[in-house]
Amino acid sequence: MSEEFKIVRREKPPWGIIGGGINDYNLEKAGTLDERNLCYLVQTQADEVVGGLIGATYWDWFYINLMWVREDLRGQGFGGKLLTNAEEEAVRRGAKNAYLDTFSFQAPEFYEKHGYLVFGELADFPPGHQRFFMKKEL
Repeated sequence: MSEEFKIVRREKPPWGIIGGGINDYNLEKAGTLDERNLCYLVQTQADEVVGGLIGATYWDWFYINLMWVREDLRGQGFGGKLLTNAEEEAVRRGAKNAYLDTFSFQAPEFYEKHGYLVFGELADFPPGHQRFFMKKEL
């Protein structure tokens, strides 16, 4: 390593510099990202958010970043409707596949029921549980 450079530790990361650098590199190697956010919500009549799905489409893929339904509303079909609506919109945008990660204490069975398959697993993450990486052809 050249002596004109040094490795330092920072509490506050320079997200813009690092993120911008990797984004530029990815663009050079993989082409335009064309990332678009995607969000569907479950709301009360008073507009209180009681569930939702947040994701994005890019490079012909749909990524599910977050999905949650309030506990007292689970098992009533809201999760399935959120997922179906989001997948349909992703397909309209050109997505051919979807992917996500979830923990063993969350809802891997829910995603399996909707056609997702585990392609990777981290055991004991967090301790006593597993983290699953799942995908589905749309």
